[in-house]
Amino acid sequence: MPNIKSAKKRDKQSKKRHLRNFARKSEVKSAIKKVKDALEAKDVTLAKELLKDAEAKMARAAGKNVLHKKTASRKTSRLAKRVSGAARA
Repeated sequence: MPNIKSAKKRDKQSKKRHLRNFARKSEVKSAIKKVKDALEAKDVTLAKELLKDAEAKMARAAGKNVLHKKTASRKTSRLAKRVSGAARA
């Protein structure tokens, strides 16, 4: 436990940010899972709608440095590829 006032503040801020970042990461994972579930259920129109939401959440997480920009881009690309493949089939 920190003793210095500024160190206490940094510890408090760190915990707050950790919770916020964890929540954002969890939202991204949930959004991706919803798209994958829609694809498994063969509901392409729902998957396309959910993909937009997932893309937005990943972009926001990348903008806030919760995810690396290239990681978000890669995940978005792979998800979009799966949705477009299902739409063609």
